[in-house]
Amino acid sequence: MKRPMCLVAAASLLVVVLSGCQSNATDPTGVVRTNEPAKVELTAFGDAFDGLKTVSDVEYYASDQAVAEAKNQFRSENYGNAGALFYKATQLAPNDGAAWLGLAACSDRIHRFDLADRAYGQAFRLIGPTPEYYNNVGYSYLLRGKLQDARSNFLKAYELAPNDPTVANNLRLLSSSVKNLER
Repeated sequence: MKRPMCLVAAASLLVVVLSGCQSNATDPTGVVRTNEPAKVELTAFGDAFDGLKTVSDVEYYASDQAVAEAKNQFRSENYGNAGALFYKATQLAPNDGAAWLGLAACSDRIHRFDLADRAYGQAFRLIGPTPEYYNNVGYSYLLRGKLQDARSNFLKAYELAPNDPTVANNLRLLSSSVKNLER
């Protein structure tokens, strides 16, 4: 007889303990939120729930890592690897103009100008008319042999950043390309 009473008491205690696991917090707007940890609760690792990163923070960090590694690959002239990493960054953070600009530059280097044009379009929508944008587009046209378009973009970049050594170097490169064609 004592055994069933112990089971009933244990079951009642279990119901009380489990019902305490759900919180019914109401915020100032009157919305009832359930199953959310209280602000003072700690995770299994001892962190406060308030200090945890949101998913968007983690994705932004991941895109930063991909962009940083992509730039390293680009500097090492591994344009395919760099392009894959820039593409990954654009998927993690579609509004990252630097990632789109990097993807476009990599596409230029592997002569996928169709992909480069689409990436430049996205980059322009996100970062606008910057010296970097015009310089990269100018270089793209230089690689394609469209020297007038290259010159036009390099000059736009030069107007925005007259002291930028990369822009000045690309203008000299364009000048030497024209001289080579005239021979």
